[in-house]
Amino acid sequence: MSTVNLNEMMVYSGVQFGTSGVRGLVKDMTDKICFTYVSAFLQYLIEQQLIQQGDKVGLAGDLRTSSPRIMNATSAACINMGFEPINYGHIPSPAIALYGIAYSMSTIMITGSHIPDDRNGIKFNTIHGEILKQDEQGIRSQSVVINDSLFTNDGCLLSQGHLRQAINNAEQYYISRFIDFLPPKCLVGKRIGLYEHSSVSRDCLMTIFQQLGATVTPLGRSEEFISVDTEAIRPEDVIHAKQWMRKYDFDCIVSTDGDGDRPLISDEKGNWLRGDIAGVLCAQYLNSECVVTPISSNSVVEKSKLFDKVIRTRIGSPYVIEAMQEMAIGLDKTVVAYEANGGFLQQTPIRKNNKTLAPLPTRDATIVPLAVILLAQQQNATISQLLNSLPQRYTFSDRIKGFPSELSTNIINSMLAADRKSNLKVIKSHFDSFGEPVAIDNTDGIRITFDSESIVHIRPSGNAPELRCYTEASSEYEAESINKKCMKIMAAWL
Repeated sequence: MSTVNLNEMMVYSGVQFGTSGVRGLVKDMTDKICFTYVSAFLQYLIEQQLIQQGDKVGLAGDLRTSSPRIMNATSAACINMGFEPINYGHIPSPAIALYGIAYSMSTIMITGSHIPDDRNGIKFNTIHGEILKQDEQGIRSQSVVINDSLFTNDGCLLSQGHLRQAINNAEQYYISRFIDFLPPKCLVGKRIGLYEHSSVSRDCLMTIFQQLGATVTPLGRSEEFISVDTEAIRPEDVIHAKQWMRKYDFDCIVSTDGDGDRPLISDEKGNWLRGDIAGVLCAQYLNSECVVTPISSNSVVEKSKLFDKVIRTRIGSPYVIEAMQEMAIGLDKTVVAYEANGGFLQQTPIRKNNKTLAPLPTRDATIVPLAVILLAQQQNATISQLLNSLPQRYTFSDRIKGFPSELSTNIINSMLAADRKSNLKVIKSHFDSFGEPVAIDNTDGIRITFDSESIVHIRPSGNAPELRCYTEASSEYEAESINKKCMKIMAAWL
């Protein structure tokens, strides 16, 4: 037996908490490391009286190569701690979270979301939904007793038979969420392209859209994991969308990232919508009154004047969820949220067409394309016409991979080290061609507004060694151009 302090293990293992759960290189995420993380999570739940021995714990995973092995290690940890692991198979992250909330069951999702196949992660959900920052601190503070005899010297479980056969209850419950809420056959006549790639949502999406009456054409299915990031869409996916649209003349193309919590939807011309714009349209269709969104999202949410109240937060679903919870207290209004990557969250019930959509306070991808398509139908418009009806503000985002987080932090701190006048002078020295800086927001990273109303927002990624840059301007060309200039400036620091 050995006692493992989780904070110490995070340092030497390289597997750490990020924006949403634990992430790391697959080579570092040994069975023993994953077993320890899951044990710490369950131990924390016991302390919080959110679970008791003998309870069921729901498990699911995405389609990356390492997920079945990590699911087995997760199952082994549950059994070792006295719980009953239930394998719900390879289903979307919001599907397993939703089922856990509905049946008061803690759940665990094995996924690295959009990051490459050589990395993976673990998302923890309590009976109330995904863990928040205070939960993360509670898990990190755990010291766990591990039976070393269960593992080889290199951290592999001696037995790989801990994961039971999968059942489809959670998947069916998730599908029914949308079929039951939306009008029957509301998508009849719609021609939808489904970019399947290696998304764990691909089969769910096919079923949902077909049952609602759409004609769905599968596209680009892959048995190898493809890293699709909805905030940094791959050039080949931009090309594919245009080619598919010319060939098939779809009303739109839909997809998600790897674990199905971030959506992709195109217009009828094959142009991918930015996630924050899709979020605004989704909230509009659902008649939302109060919206929470991170500081990086497009300012069209305020400029559109569609909502009674808009709250900005740090980037990351835990911050967004906390703000939703606070906003909903004592407020008899619908409270929703979306992130710049497009994931949509719902704190309060939504009532429409005499139906109720139950809360789902975690990122979901499926509701977004459904809402956008139906809003266009409701307004007798195409998706591109919906976009044109909004204030014309354009965003662009990109990232520099392999950018050390410490270096990112040092760069940002150099721009925030003195008084406002000095800060603006330092910023102008870096971004002289962008105009005069007039405002600084350090809610998360540094967000600079220039006198041209162009915006540059720089921050380290919360779950990978990457530097992300978000830009906003009055034209698509300008937003992309500013972003490329910013990337070049930042890359010079390496």
